[in-house]
Amino acid sequence: MVINAELSLFACSPTDLSELLKEGTKESHDRAENTQFVKDFLKGRIKKELFKLATTALYFTYSALEEEMDRNKDNPVFAPLYFPLELHRKEALIKDMKYFYGEDWKEKIQCSDATQQYVDRIHHVGQHEPELLVAHAYTRYMGDLSGGQVLKKVAQRALKLPSTEEGIQFYTFENISNAQKFKQLYRARLNALDMDKNCKERIVEEANRAFRFNMEVLNPLTPSSGSLWKPSSRAGRDCTNRSSNPREGLAAGRGGLFALTPTCSRQAFGIGCAFSELWCCQVSCNHTSACKAL
Repeated sequence: MVINAELSLFACSPTDLSELLKEGTKESHDRAENTQFVKDFLKGRIKKELFKLATTALYFTYSALEEEMDRNKDNPVFAPLYFPLELHRKEALIKDMKYFYGEDWKEKIQCSDATQQYVDRIHHVGQHEPELLVAHAYTRYMGDLSGGQVLKKVAQRALKLPSTEEGIQFYTFENISNAQKFKQLYRARLNALDMDKNCKERIVEEANRAFRFNMEVLNPLTPSSGSLWKPSSRAGRDCTNRSSNPREGLAAGRGGLFALTPTCSRQAFGIGCAFSELWCCQVSCNHTSACKAL
């Protein structure tokens, strides 16, 4: 079997990109796990309207990401991480949008300024610095396969969603039979990318940038934030369009989308460290054996 053959070659080294990402994003992780939205979500205190807005942000984000991944599917700096059948989320998110908003969902949604900035950055990277797509893809999809699976159960229970998984298709990876093995394969592919030290450092920097974008997106999604959602000043146009200034950075912030990994604790419903992908088995983790299983 191809997967097992690749995994037989997998062994972590301090210079491996997966290890550099784990170490280099610890501070971002610490900030992300204290996001009010994530903490409320874990406690089952998520409101349907907020969940719908978060799903909308995910739709715009993954539409942009997967467009750029498709663009670079044959580019050697990204091609080994291209798993459209297994990972792509846009079609699943469309199903969720139809469930929450109806068949005319496209006419009912708007893109927030924070999400627009994230989308613009993804498009810039895909067109001008495709090696940095690695940071965005790894951060998002590996988190979806880890903590996202617990958030799926929390959302289903808290929002009283159907047992048929309508409204949470985003979290359902029908073409991945063993998430743990797939994550190991993905990390092995990541570590096998032919990149020099400088390129790896840039990817780690971009991963931290992705965290900050995620934080900005979720910050408004709390009842105490006043206005729950600020539509983009470019509302009415497709949020996946390119920014006129794609090199723009972003405002400082905290939080993250659903790929962000809450702290490894008993609060995480007794799942060991299923939330922790990028930071698996770091010193502060209290569930080492569970982490090793990942």
